[in-house]
Amino acid sequence: MRERTLGQLTTSEIGLGAMGMSGMYGPADEAESIATIHAAMDAGVTLLDTGDFYGMGHNELLIRDALRTRDRDQVAISVKFGALRDPAGGFAGYDGRPVAVKNFLTYTLTRLGTDHVDIYRPARVDPAVPIEDTIGAIAELVEAGYVRHIGLSEAGPETIRRAAAVHPIVDLQIEYSLLSRGIEKEILPVCRELGIGVTAYGVLTRGLLSGHWSKDRQLGKGDFRGRAPRFSGGNLEHNLALVEALREVAEARDVTVAQAAIAWVLSRGTDIVPLIGARRRDRLSEALGALEVELTGDDLAAIERAVPAESVAGDRYDAAQMAHLDSER
Repeated sequence: MRERTLGQLTTSEIGLGAMGMSGMYGPADEAESIATIHAAMDAGVTLLDTGDFYGMGHNELLIRDALRTRDRDQVAISVKFGALRDPAGGFAGYDGRPVAVKNFLTYTLTRLGTDHVDIYRPARVDPAVPIEDTIGAIAELVEAGYVRHIGLSEAGPETIRRAAAVHPIVDLQIEYSLLSRGIEKEILPVCRELGIGVTAYGVLTRGLLSGHWSKDRQLGKGDFRGRAPRFSGGNLEHNLALVEALREVAEARDVTVAQAAIAWVLSRGTDIVPLIGARRRDRLSEALGALEVELTGDDLAAIERAVPAESVAGDRYDAAQMAHLDSER
């Protein structure tokens, strides 16, 4: 496994995002999830990404169980915090107050069964709390040894600058894929100016770019994609047509659609680490195959023709969730 650098942190070229293992995409098999984490580590993946609100703590407990028989220091654990949940599983806003930051981390350390988190980041920017206060609280946790590095998630250019003025930021976690290229205009240049890496989630657009999606697919209970505009009605048909155009390019290179999409993200710079949201070992194996795909200039041009920038139909979240994105302001 080759390595890439996120700020002051060196990690594997690809990371594993564990969100889908805790109900966000509907039910998941816990034993298979743990086996997938183990398979990723065996393949050399050294970055595990989670959120304390994934499954209301279930995801952190799952990672703890997976690491019981492994060396915890083999991986860097990245944790997002701040999202508030209700007993029905709904979202109730975000809390970035310093006292809340320290409270969230206390529970995270207990659930993960570890004495430190490698990257700690607010899942969303709390508009009611200055980012300087939130980052300042994490900086105190770094000083105390509970956190190694500070990251951001879905932050816009001004917020990134303000946060970096308080404490070094290793990476910005943000959606980036062939169908989500908004960061290229302002956000990515600011990150590069400040030496901040990018952990790209949604590189397969929640499965849409996996090459396995059908317009007739029925989403299970609790799968938030049922509310996502890109997965509904005419938007879905339009987007699946883009996938089929990408499939032609991929098949010409004898790779899968997913591998072409991941290889494209990998080609965008060595300061970008794609997070693969595989829930099963077969999907993980397919995704890791992208590491062997070297896209030529002709390949990249063909991909751009198949899936032009801004060709996607529909926002990446519903209106309520889009309103929480500092990166979209």
